[in-house]
Parts: sequence; structure tokens; C-alpha cells
Amino acid sequence: MKSSFLTRSFYCLLTTQTAANAADVLYIMALTVLVLNQTDSLVSAAFMPLMRSGAQMLSGLVAPLLINRFKLTALLLLSQTGQFLLFVCLASYLQLIGEDSSLVLVLLLVFSMSFLDGWTVPARNALVPRLVAHEQGLLKANGLISVSDQAVQFAGWGLSGIVVAWLGASHSLLLTAVIYGLAAAFTLGVKDPSDVNPVRRQTEVLPDDNTASSSSKWHTLTEGWKTIWKTPRLRLLTFMDMIDMLGGSVWIGAFTLAFVQVALGQGEEWWGFINAAYFAGTVGGGLLVLALARAIGNRSLAAMLIGMAGYGVLTAFYALTTQPFIALILVLLMGPFAELSIVNRRTLIQRSAAPELLPKVLSAQASLLHLTFCISLLVMAGLAEKFGIVNLYLSAAGLTLLALAVGLLGRRGFHRAAAPEAVNE
Repeated sequence: MKSSFLTRSFYCLLTTQTAANAADVLYIMALTVLVLNQTDSLVSAAFMPLMRSGAQMLSGLVAPLLINRFKLTALLLLSQTGQFLLFVCLASYLQLIGEDSSLVLVLLLVFSMSFLDGWTVPARNALVPRLVAHEQGLLKANGLISVSDQAVQFAGWGLSGIVVAWLGASHSLLLTAVIYGLAAAFTLGVKDPSDVNPVRRQTEVLPDDNTASSSSKWHTLTEGWKTIWKTPRLRLLTFMDMIDMLGGSVWIGAFTLAFVQVALGQGEEWWGFINAAYFAGTVGGGLLVLALARAIGNRSLAAMLIGMAGYGVLTAFYALTTQPFIALILVLLMGPFAELSIVNRRTLIQRSAAPELLPKVLSAQASLLHLTFCISLLVMAGLAEKFGIVNLYLSAAGLTLLALAVGLLGRRGFHRAAAPEAVNE
């Protein structure tokens, strides 16, 4: 599905991210098995995603300092190469030491890899507008990346389980290191154009009141945060994202398994069916966005709000159903609405900041969202204990609909904020 709007560098970026995501899924599965085997503790295994999010949040906080010093392509290469080398160290250590390996050292290496990984998504999303040849290609590019992300999730978890069961956790980590090496190699093909291309000229840039340039580290660290706060569109989109993310943790494995067992009265196999249906729906949703890219055009805000509305309503119905097959259909239908919202929101954010500020904006947003996810994990676990799993999913639906309401209320201001662009153009 090649498009004349998408450059060779974009496809290299897409390939490296697909490989990195596949490696990520495999290593999470392998490490979870390893930690469970060593500690026989679900708490220790559950600590890993929390620690990874914490490391990525810290990484996002310091990323602006690196963005000021390195090109995005160099930063991406540094991240991928660093993770590859750390994986080699981790896999070699586990091969040599085996069951006597130190869990603290393993978690320290995981923290380091997650810290490096924290630069990847902001750098990738900031590069995308630079690697498309026309404004119309931006939504398609985001759609392709989303399809890739979700396809890896869809196929990756099932296949990684087979690989880990077949090779064992430590050998699976060696395979992960090889895949990360391939990801780093493909990064070499990503070339960041030095001049401002048409997309960047057409990007909807809003002026920053504080035009005085400062070389201080504090200014560098806070520039993205200030841009979000001073730009009405970015402020609105970030706030909506945070509200939505508060309910997003209900889809982690522990909660979905509890829902399947308690609300649907089914076993672990239906847990797998539900997960597969959701990711299949998101892949289909990404393809739908690609097909509708021309029709959506400049109506990304409306498309995003429609996606949020559909996703929120379907989540509420899912929470209330007790029929497994109906739940399966609802989850399958959620995927397209979720992707319609996510892809268009990402596109709107990319259009709402100047190209030179976009990496810092995305780093700040990533830190906020990782923090929100960590808070959500803790809060939702408490809510599930106190009010039950059904009410947990109803609250998640309510949060999505609250984010939708915020978007609807801020819609006029969103369009007014775009008005100065017409003057500047």
C-alpha cells in the first residue's frame, strides 16, 4: 500500500518501529515468565509494567536536553542501539548465570532499556510529518504506523507465548536482541530532511508568546510543557488524552482476565479470545482510517470525537453484558472507533506545533501520559477491589465520555485557535 506521499525514509522508520515493537512484546513475555519462575509472585511480575512506565516517564522529562543536541534520527539510532546492547548483556547474563541470576540486576537492566525506549515514540511521531511529501500523507502515515503497532500486538502476544514456551525465557531474550539489532540497522535508512518540507510549512503552527531564546537547561526542559500550556489546541488535546488514559489501564491483562471470569463466567481461553478480538478490531480500524484518509481530510477533530463517542458507548455496553459472544463482538467493534480517535488525535497534535518544538511537546506529553497511566493502574486496582470489575469498566467508559464532553465543549475554541494560521499563511 505504497503512497507517493510517503518517502523511503518513512518506510524505513515504519520497519524499524515494527521490529522494535515485536522485540518489545517478546521480551515482556520472556521476562514475565522469568520473574514468575524466580519469585513465584504476581506482585513482582505486575511491578514490571509499572517500573517500565516510570522509566519512560523520566526519560520523557530529560529528552528535550538530548533533542537540543542530537538530530531525531541520531536519537532514534542511539535508543535502538542502546537497547540492543543492553539486551545482549541481559541475555548473555541469563545464559551464563541461569536460575541464580540477580532479580535486582535484571530489573535494573529493564529500567535502563525502558529509559532508552522513552525517547523512541516521541522521536518517531515527531519525525513522521517530516518524512511525508504532502499534507495529505500525514493521516495515511499515522494510519500505517497504527496498523503496524496493532498488528504486532495482535500477532505478537500469541506467537511470543509459543516462542517462549519453545525456546525458554533466556533463549527468547537472545532472539529479542537479534530483532533489536535489525531495528537499529533499519534506523540507518531514516534520513531527516534538513530543510522545511511542504508538510512542515503547512503544519498548523501557533505562535509562542515567549519568543526569547534561552540556552539554559531549565528552559530546554520546560519548553515543551510551556508550549502545551500556551497553545489552546495542544492544551485541549493533552487534557482529553489524560482523561481518556485514566480509564485506559482497564485493558491490561489482570483486569480483562478478572472481567472474563467474574462478569462473563468464562475461563482463560476467553481471555485470549477477547484480547485477540480487540487487537483484530484495532488493525481493522487502522486500515479503515487509511481507506478514509481522503474523506477525513481536514475533519480530523470531528473524526476523533466520533471515535471517542463510539468507543465510550461500546465500552459501557461491554461492561454491562454477561454474554461472552456479545462481549466478543463489542470488543471487535471497539477497535475501529479506538483507532479513529487515536490516529486523528495524533495527527492533530502533529499539526498543532512548530516542527522544531514538536519533539519537545511530544516528550512532555509522553511523560504526562506515562504518569497518568501509573496513577490509573493504582487507582483502578483499588476501584476494582472496592466496587467490582463491572463498575470498573463502567467508570472507564465514563472517563472516555467525559473526555468527549471536554472535546465538544472546547471545539469552538479549537477552531478559533486555528484562525491566526490563515493570516500567517
